[in-house]
Amino acid sequence: MYQYIDPFIEVCTMVFKNMVKCDLTAGRAYFIAREDFQKWDISGIISLSGETQGMVSISMKTETAIQITETITGIKHTYLDSDVIDAIGEIVNIVTGNVKKNLQEMFKLVISLPYIIKGKAHMIALPLERKRLLCIPFKIFDDQDVYLSITID
Repeated sequence: MYQYIDPFIEVCTMVFKNMVKCDLTAGRAYFIAREDFQKWDISGIISLSGETQGMVSISMKTETAIQITETITGIKHTYLDSDVIDAIGEIVNIVTGNVKKNLQEMFKLVISLPYIIKGKAHMIALPLERKRLLCIPFKIFDDQDVYLSITID
């Protein structure tokens, strides 16, 4: 399983360092139960298709998304406006695109356009019972969290 997880951790760390100018510290990966609501407020999601199927999401609380966007743009934001939504979509797009390059030796993949889910304590429900969502928590800005979630068949 680590051959799938490590590229995601490496790419996510690199993208945040280059784009957001901050370090991420990966925590211990865990599986999310289908029926559990999570503590995040916004998720950027990209679907994977091709020789395997799945999805990648990056999720966080509103305050974290705003701070990330302000760091990228240099503009003050107070809520999940279109700039914040675009920033989170762009981050998940860059992370997934770079991971796709790293996994091309194992799979030929196609990625979708990013889409955003926002709402307090939402869940990402997968339609198939057999799919499990692997979540990798990261620390950012010393005391905030970003969650990278993955499922691959």
